[in-house]
Amino acid sequence: MTVTVRSVDALQVRLLAEELADLLTDTVHGGASVGFLAPLDRAVAVAWWKERAAAVAAGDLAVWVARFDDRLVGTVSLAFPDKPNSRHRAEVVKLMVHRGARGLGLGRRLLTTAEEFAAAAGRTLLHLDTESDSPAERLYRSAGWTRAGEIPDYAASPDGVLRPTTLYYKSITR
Repeated sequence: MTVTVRSVDALQVRLLAEELADLLTDTVHGGASVGFLAPLDRAVAVAWWKERAAAVAAGDLAVWVARFDDRLVGTVSLAFPDKPNSRHRAEVVKLMVHRGARGLGLGRRLLTTAEEFAAAAGRTLLHLDTESDSPAERLYRSAGWTRAGEIPDYAASPDGVLRPTTLYYKSITR
């Protein structure tokens, strides 16, 4: 299995919006809490990804995609704060792996890619949040992330049930 991971610019985000929307809808319909409720309308997912292009163009968001042959099977993004006192950190957002490609190490590879980019860009602290007791928590713990705490009833799962969210952070160096 040959998987490629590459960064994408604003134009590529717009061009890949249909494929990224398919990944997003698969993720939501698979039960992952990534900010959307099921059923997620594909047109809404396409529009959401197209809206991300402006943030990429402004340098506020970096996006990577993973492809297996001709299929887009994963993505991760880094969001960069715009405040002067927070230029040392970034947030890992929307780490998604297609249900048909899970268990192959893609989540780890995408996470490592984001961490390495952040370190090279001089970011020394990463943070993220994820649904508590989700499979994603195992990935973050095994990748050396530190649990900072849990917020009850923070976000609704795709089926609309309020769930706790766990916050994680990781100090990184070049």
